[in-house]
Amino acid sequence: MTMTAGVTKAGESVDDVVWNILGQTYKPLQVSEASFAFDTLFPPGTFVPPHVHPNQDEFIRVLEGEFDLWLDGAESKAAGGDLIRLPRGGAHGIFNKSNGPVRALFWVAPALTLYTLFTQIDRVTDPAEVVRLAALHDVNFLPPPA
Repeated sequence: MTMTAGVTKAGESVDDVVWNILGQTYKPLQVSEASFAFDTLFPPGTFVPPHVHPNQDEFIRVLEGEFDLWLDGAESKAAGGDLIRLPRGGAHGIFNKSNGPVRALFWVAPALTLYTLFTQIDRVTDPAEVVRLAALHDVNFLPPPA
């Protein structure tokens, strides 16, 4: 995947792709071997359970709304304008516990196969299947707390 110079216009995505992943909307903005960036919309009550990217650094720029976070066992919050830094190997979970939507820009480096994973889990409604497929792409979900 070689990146080309250009502009992805507001509201658009790479090849007009839009994924629905467990109720959240993801739109890819840029993908190359070095990195992958995507816009997200988290409706109230949606979340990404605690998981680990052993081989990717992840960043989240909150554009509007507020995330509740679980970062290596500690709770935190991030609101519009904040940048969340998630180093590879660190466990993290992302939750919208508010009454409004959260919009954010996510990106990972390197890209590895995250784009392929999102293509595979688009519109999959069984969380166990999402977890199974994620593990095949080096995204490892943690077991629920006891």
